Formats: sequence, structure tokens, C-alpha cells
Amino acid sequence: MLFSPLTLRSLTIANRVWMAPMCQYAAISDGPEAGVPLEWHYNHLATRAVGGAGLILTEATAVSPEGRISPFDLGLWNDRQEAAFARINEFLSQQGTVPGVQLAHAGRKAATDKTWRGGAPLPAAEGGWTTVAPSPIAFDSAHPTPAELSRDDIDGVVADFAQAAVRAVRAGFQVAEVHGAHGYLIHQFLSPHSNRRTDAYGGTFANRIRFALEVVEAVRAVWPDHLPVFFRVSATDWLPEGEGWTLEETVRLAKELLAHGVDLLDVSTGGNVADVKIPNGPGYQVPFAARVRAETDLPTSAVGEITDPHQAEDVIASGHADAVLLGRELLRNPYWPHEAARALGAEVRRPDPYHRAY
Repeated sequence: MLFSPLTLRSLTIANRVWMAPMCQYAAISDGPEAGVPLEWHYNHLATRAVGGAGLILTEATAVSPEGRISPFDLGLWNDRQEAAFARINEFLSQQGTVPGVQLAHAGRKAATDKTWRGGAPLPAAEGGWTTVAPSPIAFDSAHPTPAELSRDDIDGVVADFAQAAVRAVRAGFQVAEVHGAHGYLIHQFLSPHSNRRTDAYGGTFANRIRFALEVVEAVRAVWPDHLPVFFRVSATDWLPEGEGWTLEETVRLAKELLAHGVDLLDVSTGGNVADVKIPNGPGYQVPFAARVRAETDLPTSAVGEITDPHQAEDVIASGHADAVLLGRELLRNPYWPHEAARALGAEVRRPDPYHRAY
């Protein structure tokens, strides 16, 4: 079943092995080429398409300059970025892979250094900027206190998501994923750990999900009706009940997202609380995707230490999720789908020029 097609709206994805979005921190940080996909990004994404991934989600792609996790992230707010993505997406589509974009705003976790240099917040002199959030609460003691978004600011961010989605359509993306996970801006609104607002965007569950739904509505309004929209969520903050976002709230949110035109929930966890204990291990996040799938009508994808073909097959065959997203495993082995198909006795698309290998 891992190599069976999946149809969402009118889009058919060739198999259930998808590449998770992973920041490369390899873009130019400023000037007219800031946020533009470079040859590194082309080859990084193209290799996984040749390797057989059914869907490739680009790294978190910022909807505005201040929405980048780091100055070295990709963006989709200008014509140069759009044109560079179009070139990449044309190649991915030629390989039979569906190109997808993860639209994102980092909020209070923006303006940081590259991860292999420690990922610390950058001062303005080194390319950083003033970060924003639902409430003026820093992520941790190393991060600066963000500026609280006003109502007009919120409307502006929603508009940025919509405009980036318009560009994504023109660039040839066939899936748009709204990034609502890992402690970035939308997640910051969802969680009472980071959202202490007393207006219409804070306090109650309905208020805390308001921003997420407004972003989804704005993206769905400009996204083609025949193509799917995903939403990535952190299903839990891994905090005691009452202190953060919970799995029960994720299930409630999933039902609202379905009603607002979302076609699949990409289920991860964590990222909004510094130094929280996460009991990870093989497939440790799969039960969260399974819970959403069992209690709602929304399809899900599972992610997190999925590395073995039989493990991935079991996730799909058991009904825990409709697809698996591989991250680090595909960094280590771009041809994992080919090897998994062979291990499972299945068929996967193979490039004609590589026929000698098979």
C-alpha cells in the first residue's frame, strides 16, 4: 500500500512516500537574490524526485522577509523567487513527482543563524531583525522579546500568506501546505503557552485558532479548487494539560480545518517550548496522526523516525495515516523509495536513463 496512489481532490499522487520540508539554510541572505532558490536547492529537490518520492514539500518558505526562520531561508514574496521555483517545479513534475510548497512565518523564532552554527538569534548587525508574535513572550532566555502583533499586523500577515499562495500557483506548485507547527507563528497563536492575548485572538480555543483559520481561508480562496491544501500541526506541546496545546485540541482543530477546505493534516509535534522532554523513538509521532484520522474525516500524514520500508508500509496498511513523510532518512538516502519498493515487492517509477540499474 505504500506504493499505491493517493487522490486528493483531482490530484493523484503516485505513492505514499513523501519528502518532508527541511530547511537548507543555503539561500543568499540579502539583496535582490535573498530567498531565491539556488543551484543547491535545485539539485537537492531534483535528486529526491529522481529517487522516487511521490510528493516533495519544499522547506519552510517564508511569505515575507521577516517571516524567515533565518536570513538564509527561501521565500516567495517576489518575482525572482517565483521564477526560480518554477524552474525546479517543472523538473519535479517531469519526473512524476508532485511539487508542494510549505508556506510559513516563523514569528518569534525568526532571525536566527544557520543550525550548524548553533542557530542562535542574530543581532541586527549580523542580519537579524525585530521578531513578532501573538504576545511579547520570548521563546527562551536566548531569544529577544518579540513585538506583539496588532490587529492590522495580523491582517497583513494573512494577506502575505494569500499573496505567496498566488505566486505558488504561478510557479507550478500543486500542493500548498500552511505551516502551523514547530513553534512558528501560527502555532504560537494556537498554544496558550505562547498566546496570552485578551482580544479575539487569545484565551478561548475558538479565539486561539482564529488566526490559523483566517490564514487557511485566505490561502484556500486563491488556491485552485481542484488542488489540495495541507496544514502542518504540532499535535502536542508535550506539556501538562492546561499549559499548552494538546492532542484533544488538535482533533478539534482538524474538524474545523476540514470545514475550511483543508484536505490533509500533516501531523508532527513539539517545537513551541524550549527544553521540553520529548519521548522520541521509531515512529513516535504516528499515534498522533492515527488519533486524528480515527476521530475525524480528515486524511493524515505521519512523520518522525520512519526509516524502515516495512515500518512505513505498516503505518499505511494499518490505517494510522494516509502517507508517510521522510526527512532525515531521505537526506541520507535519496533513493530510499526505490530500495523500499524492492524490499516490499512493489513497483515505483524509475527514470528511463537509469534502466541499467534495474
